[in-house]
Amino acid sequence: MKKEIKILLIISLAIIILPSVFAANVCCEKTKTGAWCQNSLEENCNNNFRVTRTNCDSTSFCKPGCCVDSNEGLCMENTPERVCLDSAGVWNSDEKCNIPQCSLGCCILGDQASFVTLTRCKKLSGFYGLQTNFDASIKDEVSCILTAQAQDRGACVYTFDNQKTCKLTTRFECSNLNIQNASSGTEFWKDYLCSAVELATNCGATTETMCVEGKDEVYFKDTCGNPANIYDATKVYSRDPGYWQKIVPKSESCVLRDNLVNSNVCGNCDYYRGGNAKGSICSQGSASVGDYSCKDLTCYSTENGKSYRNGESWCVYQGNVGLGRDLVGSRHFRHICINGEEIIEPCADFRNEICLQDNVNTNDGVFIEAACRVNRWEDCTSQTEKEDCLNTDKRDCYRVSGLYFAGNLGEAVEGTLSSESSQVFSGGTTGGFSGGVTGNVVSEGTSASGTNGLCLPEVPPGLRFWGSNDADAMCSLGSSTCSVVYEKGLITGSKVKENEQCLTEPWAAKMNNICTSLGDCGAYINIGNKFTSGGAQWRIQGTKQALSGLLDDVKRKAGL
Repeated sequence: MKKEIKILLIISLAIIILPSVFAANVCCEKTKTGAWCQNSLEENCNNNFRVTRTNCDSTSFCKPGCCVDSNEGLCMENTPERVCLDSAGVWNSDEKCNIPQCSLGCCILGDQASFVTLTRCKKLSGFYGLQTNFDASIKDEVSCILTAQAQDRGACVYTFDNQKTCKLTTRFECSNLNIQNASSGTEFWKDYLCSAVELATNCGATTETMCVEGKDEVYFKDTCGNPANIYDATKVYSRDPGYWQKIVPKSESCVLRDNLVNSNVCGNCDYYRGGNAKGSICSQGSASVGDYSCKDLTCYSTENGKSYRNGESWCVYQGNVGLGRDLVGSRHFRHICINGEEIIEPCADFRNEICLQDNVNTNDGVFIEAACRVNRWEDCTSQTEKEDCLNTDKRDCYRVSGLYFAGNLGEAVEGTLSSESSQVFSGGTTGGFSGGVTGNVVSEGTSASGTNGLCLPEVPPGLRFWGSNDADAMCSLGSSTCSVVYEKGLITGSKVKENEQCLTEPWAAKMNNICTSLGDCGAYINIGNKFTSGGAQWRIQGTKQALSGLLDDVKRKAGL
């Protein structure tokens, strides 16, 4: 009886426990307490997230993998995808993070080193403002530290021709220094100058200075030709012997003032100084000691009369620019200030490129940058909608309201008029008239399709008006015919009923403005400040009209 009772009790206990086990077998994507991917009771799950009746390791959203935190440069193994993405990380299915960005290697940080991942190396390099220097071939921390020590700078001492001499170099270069006829090995003294008394070499102090390749500053030079510390007129050997013993960092050297007034006594030049501070670099020049000083890199009195900081670039034009106003034969130019010299870079000829500049706000103040970019004018005239015309992401155009393209452009001929009451403005090239019209090309008002506005190149292209018909086809788009309607009186003569404006010079000036916006077309002014009217004809009832009256209007457009 006792044995039977025991069996019954075990079975009874099993029946009680089993429901509890199944109740806990739930994967909460997120619990009510904020924990991610937890196996728990369903009642502990946050109802706003997924709940699956299986182990979290078996779900897709909680499957562990490698999470790369680009912000901190860390790689975290066995991290659920959802947790990684919620932390703005990049998730990879490899649980052990066996991916290139998580591979360990040696990260060189100036004269320091750290055995970290490539991702972490990028983070640290950016923090210190250094270029990423990562060596994946180094597989242990000890080798990595030794690599950093190889960059230590100091005095490399050796005996040559029975004299103890020295070279200022790195630990690595010193250990690999191969000097013929040297009677001893090399000995490296970190942070020491070759002129240090303690080393007892034949290298001593001088009053000479020098420029060092790859460095901005002016340096003292010792008797062996090695650079010593940054030039400071108050630190010549007779005044401060201690300045010739050990390497003094740039940050602890003399301070060069913003206006460089003390450049004759201090050689602590800085190429990248910004804001109101002037960038400078070692160059030949007068100084209290030696023949080198900090050269001001500012470009003064440039072509446009302004001054620019080193590295700045700006646009220079040969007249008004934009809104179809560029002069015939003009070109855009980009100017750059490099080491105090103004360098001129022409953009592509025929205004195939335009120059754009912008002010960039930096921690050092406003910095001007310019660039030559392709002139995207080709499809301007085919745009009928305002938003398409002014879409600067796709094209460089501007819009003139109240006009539209109408009719078909046929062969460019200097044809006769079909009506004695017609006023015709024919557009040709600035090199000499060769255009004409067959039917209306430019019309006033609104077209049958609802178009009201011409889309024209913001910067008109330069056109080859010699040896090609391409310019003729483009310039002829600016041609127009305007019919003036007269009402004949019963007793006296007739009076104008419609389009009286077409009989006036302002109408001809408006049509000419369209021509000059299409390219080197119509009556306009060239870069030699010469007005040419051979690219346009205005006829009233078949009689050619003088265009000399357009000169004032053209000058206003050209900004002259």
